[in-house]
Amino acid sequence: MSRFHCDMNKMAPDLGRPVVSACDPTSAAALECIHLGIDFGGLSAVEDFTLSVGATRITGLIGPNGAGKTTVFNLLTGVYQPTRGTILLNGADTRGRSVAQINRMGIARTFQNIRLFDTMSVEENVMVGLHNEQRYGAVSGVLRLPSFWMRERAAAARARELLSIFDMETLAGRTAGSLPYGFQRRLEIVRAIATGPSLLLLDEPAAGMNPSETTELMESIAKIRDAFGIAIMLIEHDMNLVMNICEVICVLNFGRIIATGTPEQIQSNDEVIEAYLGGCGKESAQPC
Repeated sequence: MSRFHCDMNKMAPDLGRPVVSACDPTSAAALECIHLGIDFGGLSAVEDFTLSVGATRITGLIGPNGAGKTTVFNLLTGVYQPTRGTILLNGADTRGRSVAQINRMGIARTFQNIRLFDTMSVEENVMVGLHNEQRYGAVSGVLRLPSFWMRERAAAARARELLSIFDMETLAGRTAGSLPYGFQRRLEIVRAIATGPSLLLLDEPAAGMNPSETTELMESIAKIRDAFGIAIMLIEHDMNLVMNICEVICVLNFGRIIATGTPEQIQSNDEVIEAYLGGCGKESAQPC
C-alpha cells in the first residue's frame, strides 16, 4: 500500500497559506510545460505532462515512487531532453539547452541526496552558487588581479547576507559536513538561491527530517517565496508539508497527470484517493 495511505485525513490546520485557484489569472507563468513526454527504450516514462507554474507560487508535485516526478525535474533542468513537447521558462524555450545553460536561464535545483562540498565552509558553499553569476576573465582569475579579489569580497558579503536571512550567519565559518542534517538541507537551498533563479526546484526537501526540522523547513520555503519573489516547485512525500505550504498541487500516476488543483481540491478528488491513498475514496469499502 502507498505510503500516502489516508494521510490526507490527518492534515494539520492551514499555516497561513493563501487560498488561490490552480488557474489564478493574476499569477504570470514562470514555467510552462506543454504536452511534455519522454520515452526510455520504447516505454513512456512521462506522457502529455502539461502544467503552468505561476510566478511566486508554490507548486507541489506528488505521487508514489516510480510515478515520474524526478524524471520531470530532470526534464526541466536539462538532465534529460524531452522526446516530445515544449518547456518554456519565462517564455523562453529550453529545449536543446545544457544543464548549465538552463541554470543560467533561471532554474535552480536541490536533490533528494544532499550534494554539498563537505570540506568547504558554509560561506564557501554559498559562494559556489554566486559564482554562477560571476564573469572572470582568464587573466584576472589566474593572476588574482585586484578585480578578481574585489568580486570575491562582494561574493563573500552576499553569501553572508543570504545566510543571515536563514539565521545561519553564525555558521559561515564551519565546514558544511559538520552541520546537523537539517542545516545541511537548509544550506543546499541557500546555495541554490544564490544562483539567482526565477524557479527553484526542491526534490524531497524534508527527506530524513524530524517534525521540528520539517516545521522550520515549511517556514523557510514560505520565506524564500516572499523574500525573493520566485516560483517554487517541490517533490515531497510528507503530505502535511505539501498540503500546508503548496498553493497548487499536481498529482502524477504512471507518468501522467491525473489531477491538478488546490490542496482542498486534491484532498477531495476520488481519483487521487483511489490511485495514491490505497482506495480510501467514498466508493471504497476499504477502511481508512
